[in-house]
Amino acid sequence: MKEIDDIKVTESIVNRYFEEFSEHTEVDVAIAGAGPAGLVAARYLAEKGHKVAMFERKLSPGGGMWGGGMGYPVVVLQEGSVDEIKKVGVDVKDAGDGYYTADSILSVSKLMSSAIDAGARIFNIITVEDVLYEKERIRGVVINSSAIETIGLHVDPITIGAKATIDATGHDAEVCRVVEEKAGELETEKGRVLGEKSMWAEIGEKTVVKNTREVFPGLWVTGMCANAVMGAPRMGPIFGGMLLSGKKVADLIDSQL
Repeated sequence: MKEIDDIKVTESIVNRYFEEFSEHTEVDVAIAGAGPAGLVAARYLAEKGHKVAMFERKLSPGGGMWGGGMGYPVVVLQEGSVDEIKKVGVDVKDAGDGYYTADSILSVSKLMSSAIDAGARIFNIITVEDVLYEKERIRGVVINSSAIETIGLHVDPITIGAKATIDATGHDAEVCRVVEEKAGELETEKGRVLGEKSMWAEIGEKTVVKNTREVFPGLWVTGMCANAVMGAPRMGPIFGGMLLSGKKVADLIDSQL
């Protein structure tokens, strides 16, 4: 076995990363946030042949699903949505009365691997800090290193072009807040992010799918971001609506593209 060359290790990492990154400076769909809804959307869109890039601020994609409920690594799904987690190879247990449980860590792992296997590319430790706004339409995202953002250095970002952009940043609806401030009114009751309401899973699970839509030309919302933008309740560690929301936004964008 050859001796390990430290410089060759570095070259291998840098060369592969920038080769893959340069292939995704212009994509069909850019997704801000790699939580469960975003991952489902990425898989479906990639399966339909679209070039998809996801940008996740944190080191680990998966959003809030990792911790299940209060750190117990179990999530709940309801009838009508459980097939979405089964599709990626997650076994579920019937908890009775139409409720099903799944291992949260396995669920996130399978959602990530299925999106990647379908052809989507996840770039972690990258923050979407702005949008590319041209001719009254969102045409991509402006990104920077999460480390640069955290330290607060004044370093200019770079831009990724996209035919469609998805805000999947969860409760904070970060991309939509940038758009309402810099580009114009959102398609909501008051033209802005209305903010999520307190927990009410029964309503939140229904509205997260209903609220999944295009809220500004070129910008769609999915997952908890959809409820935050539209002023609907949060739903806690039940994730069926999140998965169905990801599928719906993929279908909407696919039909437009």
